[in-house]
Amino acid sequence: MNVHIDNIISDLKKDNLEAYLLTQFTNIKYLSGYKPTSFAFCIIKDEPVIYASGMDMELANNDSSIEVRQYESFEVMIGEMKKEGIRNLAIEPTLPYSTYAKFRDDFKIDSKTYVDKQRMIKTADEIKKITKATEIAQKSFLDLDIANNTGSEKEVAFDLLRLMIENGASGESFDTIVTGGASSSLPHAVPTDKKLSHPVLIDWGALYNGYCSDNTRTMVYTERQHEISDIVAEAHDKAIKAIRPGMKCCEVDRVARDIISGYGYGDKFIHSTGHSLGLDIHETPGFSPKDETVIEKGMVITVEPGIYLEGEFGVRLEDTVEITSKANVIGDLPLKI
Repeated sequence: MNVHIDNIISDLKKDNLEAYLLTQFTNIKYLSGYKPTSFAFCIIKDEPVIYASGMDMELANNDSSIEVRQYESFEVMIGEMKKEGIRNLAIEPTLPYSTYAKFRDDFKIDSKTYVDKQRMIKTADEIKKITKATEIAQKSFLDLDIANNTGSEKEVAFDLLRLMIENGASGESFDTIVTGGASSSLPHAVPTDKKLSHPVLIDWGALYNGYCSDNTRTMVYTERQHEISDIVAEAHDKAIKAIRPGMKCCEVDRVARDIISGYGYGDKFIHSTGHSLGLDIHETPGFSPKDETVIEKGMVITVEPGIYLEGEFGVRLEDTVEITSKANVIGDLPLKI
């Protein structure tokens, strides 16, 4: 049994629960090594089991460190659970209501974030994969030669994806954002058929062995754009420099937010300062105003302050940091391109 499952079972016993139901694909992969392609039910208990679909049985048997059974029906699965004496069941907060409804009549149910707690601290192997994903993404961005690219936003996004795959990624870790001009004031802008205009904001990441990377760079040109970029860069650098184990995540957000607010743009910083990543592009904890999670060694979190001037332009700068005795930036891509 792996240490993460041991820890979850210990948490279950403390809370007087007999089992933990998981359906989220990346949580199942995290605990077993097997990532479902259609659906699966993972039951963490003294003798864990995964109920996999028939089309996944070969994959599951090859990859899973947990016993695999072929899913037949809810009735069969619930019957087996009850036969084992399971009465009090923990579920993921993300469990779909339709699935919850199948279990609620047979078990006393409580929502728990046991896996999230495990996933907050990355192993050395996980950090190695995130680092490799970051290196691939950054090399691909430099290979893109954005200064001389005359394509549309969609074409540039496609070129960047192609380069990441050519450089060793299995794909992109999220839909690449390539935007320019006034549209850059939209934090989650979608690439269009229009040609690149200034400034150019690109938010991208590579997927490597199941692990994500995440960077953002904004290429600025006018004096006004440089002024805003310098403020964002100051918030980015000082937030990273401030990070230490023992701080609360919200305190890091405050460092970045106070700097931007000090220049009069506090209401133009419209998202949190960062988020964890790993098997998913957004994990917990995050550098947000309300997140009071205490920072620990082994966490991997982005730092991405931004200023968004509606109708004009936006600037965001993002790097991913590994927490040791301080925050170490993963990769070596310059902030100014």
